[in-house]
Amino acid sequence: MFETPEEAKQTEPKGFWIGIAVVIVVAAAGGYLFLRSRGNVAKPSPAAASASATAKGDVDPVHDLKVQRATMSKDRTGTTAVWLVSIENKSASYSYGNIEYETTYVDANNNSILINKGTIPVTIEPGGQKSSEINDALYPAGTNWFKIRISGATASAK
Repeated sequence: MFETPEEAKQTEPKGFWIGIAVVIVVAAAGGYLFLRSRGNVAKPSPAAASASATAKGDVDPVHDLKVQRATMSKDRTGTTAVWLVSIENKSASYSYGNIEYETTYVDANNNSILINKGTIPVTIEPGGQKSSEINDALYPAGTNWFKIRISGATASAK
């Protein structure tokens, strides 16, 4: 008649253990990826280390030089395309000179009528900005829209 009661077992919800398992898996995967990415980095030689210390980043004029503003008009005779371009040097380490550009003139069917390349003979200091006027090419008949982009430049470290 008097039996000793069995102790009630406290069971944790299944979601608790699933949550713990997910956290462990995510932490293990993150640790693995972190260690794997750190292991792929080769140690530079002393010469390469000193070279990278002096050069504060890769030379990339297409990325560093940004056209801030570009307007195209025609010369007095209405035959030559004249561009007024403002270019900013976003690099903190390099000056860029002899800036190479490419202009593209496109018709109503989005076909390129003319692609012209040239060089702007200016030097832009790190963080600087310059405006230049470019007498480009004979303005092609049938042009619907046009664009200009930076295609290269000569870099010098500061």
